[in-house]
Amino acid sequence: MNNPSLHRVVLIDDDTVFSSVLARALGARGFTVETAADGARAVSLVREHAPDYAVLDLKLGAESGLALIPELLAARPGLRILLLTGYASIATAVEAIKRGAHDYLAKPVDADQVVAALLGEGGGEDDEAPLEVHTPPLKRLEWEHIQRVLAECDNNISEAARRLGLHRRTLQRKLAKRPVREGGGGS
Repeated sequence: MNNPSLHRVVLIDDDTVFSSVLARALGARGFTVETAADGARAVSLVREHAPDYAVLDLKLGAESGLALIPELLAARPGLRILLLTGYASIATAVEAIKRGAHDYLAKPVDADQVVAALLGEGGGEDDEAPLEVHTPPLKRLEWEHIQRVLAECDNNISEAARRLGLHRRTLQRKLAKRPVREGGGGS
């Protein structure tokens, strides 16, 4: 079975429904998929199966996907990691790349987006085009700043609240809200 289009991927997500749906979709696209719901199982699978790719969720229950990136790379140095999150922000994207992730996608995603990110297919010549410059809404900037400080505090809510000068409950309420979309559009 020497099929060059067959790639090995470890899918690390604690949402079993999402994980099984994405695993089936990736399997239909020529990937061999192993799934893990926590960091320990993920590292074990990476050591055991030596995958080419890892699709990693930012939040794994109480664990942080960001903290797992260096462990996965230590277990398999050539591993290409795609971080997925339902709470996208520039701060977490930058932190993910700093820790060794190769790409970052905001949920919801479809299997074709995941495959394109894993294989590094960004769309050709447009990849070199400069990004459109715009100013995000103030609430979006606040949310990104909170995410950056939270990441610096290893997701410790109390410490982040102290650094931000907020009460812990106020910070928790802000974190529970969805981020403001960058495209504008009112709410």
